[in-house]
Amino acid sequence: MWQVTESSAVPLQAGFAVSSRHFKKAVDRNRIKRLMREAYRLQKNELQQQLQQQQKKIAVFFIYVGNELPAYDFMFERTGHVLARLIKITDENN
Repeated sequence: MWQVTESSAVPLQAGFAVSSRHFKKAVDRNRIKRLMREAYRLQKNELQQQLQQQQKKIAVFFIYVGNELPAYDFMFERTGHVLARLIKITDENN
C-alpha cells in the first residue's frame, strides 16, 4: 500500500482505474488508462499551479465507468471538465 508522507511536496496526485467487469482484456484496460493519463498530463498544470499558490494538496482518482472503448478526444474533453470543476471547488474553498 502506498502512502503520502508529510514531507511530500507534491500538491497534486492522481490515480486511474478501469473495471475488469466491462473490459475483460488487459490490453483494453491499459489502453483506456493510457488515454486517461495522457489527457490528465496535458491539462493538470492550471490546477497544480492553483494548489501551489494556496499551499494545498489534493489526491484525485479517476475511474472509467463506460462500456465501450473511448476515443482520445472524448477522454480529453471529459478530463478537462473534471479538472475545471476541481479548480472551481478549490477556488471556492479558499
